[in-house]
Amino acid sequence: MESDKNIINYQLSIGNLEVDVVRKDIKNMHLAVYPPTGRVRIAAPLRIGDEAVRLFAISKISWIRKHQRSFLAQDRQPPRQFKERESHYFQGKRYLLRIIEQETPPKVVFKTKTYIDLYVRPNSTTEQRQIIINEWYRAELKKLIQPIIDKWEKQIGVAVNDWQVKQMKTKWGTCNIEKKRIWINLELAKKPLHCLEYIVVHEMIHFLERHHNERFMNLMEKYMPQWMFYKEELNRLPVSHGEWSY
Repeated sequence: MESDKNIINYQLSIGNLEVDVVRKDIKNMHLAVYPPTGRVRIAAPLRIGDEAVRLFAISKISWIRKHQRSFLAQDRQPPRQFKERESHYFQGKRYLLRIIEQETPPKVVFKTKTYIDLYVRPNSTTEQRQIIINEWYRAELKKLIQPIIDKWEKQIGVAVNDWQVKQMKTKWGTCNIEKKRIWINLELAKKPLHCLEYIVVHEMIHFLERHHNERFMNLMEKYMPQWMFYKEELNRLPVSHGEWSY
């Protein structure tokens, strides 16, 4: 068991189910099941005893198993080889990759409804092609994020001092509340625009409420009533091989 000031972290075993428990200064218990492995987490008030947490988890076993099965059924892409006519996703749609080899600086050209054209030098490696594609994803994602932030700063009434795009393994987004800074997962370039907007709003709402508690849920409902649908859609979409490893 680990403790950090008023936060206590430990694991609870119920049969073959492992539950991550976080005890902290909140009013109610909250249960979450996270993709892709179905990791289970319960946030519980400090005043509630271990046995009450155990009984709460047992009462939710059917709900937990249902969500774990849905994550296991989620489509997964095998490792990308960045070869001719391979499937790649951009803004929620599937495209075929076309490889054009020529002795010019590498680039990505996106002009049709079917293809993503990747210009590379002859004998380029898989790793080199991946870097080029990822930098294109990063540039495209950065074009989208600032307008979303501008829109929601006015609606929510918070200011974002800084934002960045980075590759993350376990989170779609994260934030530093004190510095008013947010980070967006590079993988969101592959997802529908409304899923990106949902993650940006989610992180901005944390500037008003740090925890995923009832107040946070109410604020999400107030500003983005469809947020649960977007969250479920994001969890149903194909994910990359190796993504979300804990």
